Amino acid sequence: MIEFYNVHKSYQLRGVKKTILAGLTTRFPERKNIGILGHNGAGKSTLMRMIAGAELPDGGKIKRNVNVSWPLGFGGGFAGQMTGIENVRFVARMYGEDTEHMIEFVDDFSELGQSMALPIQTYSSGMKARLAFGISMAVNFECYLIDEITAVGDARFRRKCDEVFETKLKHANIIMVSHSQATIKKLCDTACILHEGELTMYDSVDEALAVHRENQLK
Repeated sequence: MIEFYNVHKSYQLRGVKKTILAGLTTRFPERKNIGILGHNGAGKSTLMRMIAGAELPDGGKIKRNVNVSWPLGFGGGFAGQMTGIENVRFVARMYGEDTEHMIEFVDDFSELGQSMALPIQTYSSGMKARLAFGISMAVNFECYLIDEITAVGDARFRRKCDEVFETKLKHANIIMVSHSQATIKKLCDTACILHEGELTMYDSVDEALAVHRENQLK
C-alpha cells in the first residue's frame, strides 16, 4: 500500500511558484495497475520520483509497505564515475540480490557488451535506460514504476522488454505514466489525473481518459 498524507510539493521557476501537489491525501489502490494522466508539465514524473522515494516532498508524509522500484529508466541514482558492472553490483548488494547472477542477467538483457566495463558517465541516455531497465527487471519488486520507458531501443529490444515485463506482471503491479491512451487501457485497471496540483482517482480507466481529454482542451 502507498499512502500520501497532506503532501505538498512545489518549485520556484524564474520567480514563479509552480505547485505540483497542494496538500494531497490519498491511498493508491492495492493490487491494481494504475495509470497516471496529466498534461505536459503537470508534474507526473516528479510524482513518480516521490512515490519511489527518489525525491522528497516539501511537507507531509509518504508511506509505503510494498517493495517499490525506482522509475524504470531513471538513471539519476547511478554513480557516473563507476562502471555499469560496479553499479549493478552496488544495487544487488543494496537489495540483497545474488551479485554475480544479477550482473549476468543485466549484461545479457541490456546488450551493452563491453560498455558494461565503462563508466556510466560515458553512456548515452539510451544506454543508461537499457541498464536501468535491466537492473529493474533483475530485482523482484512488488510494484514497478514506469515513466514511458517502454519506448527505448529498437523494435526487437522493445519486444524483449515487453516479454520480460509481462512475466513480472504475473506477480507484481505497476504505476505508470504514459501519453499513449492505448497503453493505459491495455495495462491499467484504474487511473488517476494530476491536474493543477490535485490528484484525482477514478475507478474507471475510460472515465479518467475522458476527463483527461476534456482537461487538454481547456
